[in-house]
Amino acid sequence: MGKNGHTGKYVSGKKDFAKKVRHCWQLYVLLAPTVVYLLIFCYLPMLGIQIAFRDYTAVGGIWGSAWVGWKHFLRFFSSPQFKVLIINTLKISVYSLIWGFPLPIILALFINECRFRRLKKVVQSLTYAPYFISTVVLVSMMTLFLNEDTGVINLLVEALGREPQNFMGNAGAFRSIYVISGIWQSCGWSSIIYIAALSGVDIQLHEAARIDGANRLQRTWYVDLPSIMPTVITVLILNCGRILSVGYEKVFLMQNTMNQSVSEVISTYVYKVGLLGAQYSYTTAISLFNSVINIIVLIAVNHIAKRTSEVSLF
Repeated sequence: MGKNGHTGKYVSGKKDFAKKVRHCWQLYVLLAPTVVYLLIFCYLPMLGIQIAFRDYTAVGGIWGSAWVGWKHFLRFFSSPQFKVLIINTLKISVYSLIWGFPLPIILALFINECRFRRLKKVVQSLTYAPYFISTVVLVSMMTLFLNEDTGVINLLVEALGREPQNFMGNAGAFRSIYVISGIWQSCGWSSIIYIAALSGVDIQLHEAARIDGANRLQRTWYVDLPSIMPTVITVLILNCGRILSVGYEKVFLMQNTMNQSVSEVISTYVYKVGLLGAQYSYTTAISLFNSVINIIVLIAVNHIAKRTSEVSLF
């Protein structure tokens, strides 16, 4: 009897699902190209991950190359570059997170509270525009501005009676230049999601706070910030999930022999050894290790956020 009842529920569920598909078939048709794209270009290429466990050769291909297990992972863990790459990557990521994460929130709160429409438009235009500058152009601008002989920054340094500095060749200044330029380029664009969240704050909360005598700063602190906190936590979780994913383009363009001790990160090392050195299996193992660490950090931060604030991705 129980078995028949279970079967009946299963058949009924299938009929309900088929009915929903027939009723909303247009939506499923619109969804189909996205699903096909993800399958072909995102999930099928993941079969190539197995070359991290093989000695891949172009002649043998993925399936014809010898299986070597954890050989490439152990090689990376025991290499002298391992500690340097992890430290350099983590430092750049953590510095970018510490300084770059709060500023878009502050900018969004300022834009939201600005009552001068023209000033608001000017600020938004000036902060959004750098995002559309390509990485190559951005690094070229930095090289020109920080040039030891003709750069604007060094001209100001000389005007203050100090000696000009080779900032781009200074290992101690590399991370600061990377983080500051990144904030300048992405701060405005990153603030958009917080501005959208602020637009959904209930006006009645502000009215109640105003009646209670709260000034603008107090309303921002006690009304706006708590209201957008779920968005803030979600973005923080996603950013923590990219803790070892420092893009190679900007670092590679800024890199030179004088700052390489602090600028060599996992992505640039993978590019040089994997693509230029044709060590595909070795660098695939490094990238897989990188992805696994990012996933572990994402799950851990998500769990902490869920326990402390009841906001999480899953």
